[in-house]
Amino acid sequence: MITLCGFPISNYYNIVKQVLLEKNVPFAEEHVPTKSLDEAVLSCSPLGKIPFIRTPQGGLCESHVILDYIEAQYPAHPLLPADPFAAAKVREIAMFLNLHLELVARDLYPQAFFGGTVSAGTQARVRQQLEKNTLAFLRLTKFSPYVAGDSFTLADCVAFNNLPLIGMATRAVYGEDLLTAAGLDYKPYLKMIGERASSQKVIADRKAANTKV
Repeated sequence: MITLCGFPISNYYNIVKQVLLEKNVPFAEEHVPTKSLDEAVLSCSPLGKIPFIRTPQGGLCESHVILDYIEAQYPAHPLLPADPFAAAKVREIAMFLNLHLELVARDLYPQAFFGGTVSAGTQARVRQQLEKNTLAFLRLTKFSPYVAGDSFTLADCVAFNNLPLIGMATRAVYGEDLLTAAGLDYKPYLKMIGERASSQKVIADRKAANTKV
């Protein structure tokens, strides 16, 4: 059985968790803080990053690697198309969203969510990047009705757990949602995906974890 390690406030933890739920893969959860120096953690995730998973064969870290492993190891209820190019397009959307939207917006999180401050220079840089990258993201995506087309895929697990964070962070720092301002009308999409059982489980567990912080 897979053990998912991390905590349910993390968007990347929740991406992996939603994939496991959608694919009906049995798994356990183990609370592990980020940047742990515990040897049992470092043996699986050498930088102490979460999420990581423990499998009967050993540990795996890095979200995209974990997702590829789950898809290959548990082919039932596929979250990637059978066609190699179509599967690559799904991965492309997921990677683009993680690297060019969420990772860019992450520089705002200290001020948006944790009571810190972000310099004016960082704010200006992030805004410029996000405005440019959101327009590029719109070129890749379909939202018809799912982010990669007419089927729910791995990319939807990434989008559902990342887009709200980016929107909230930019609204908190700039006073406006930069995704919406760039023409990405993602709220109806989130509502639709939020009706899935996997989404509701992820949201409920995240809310429960937040009340303990």
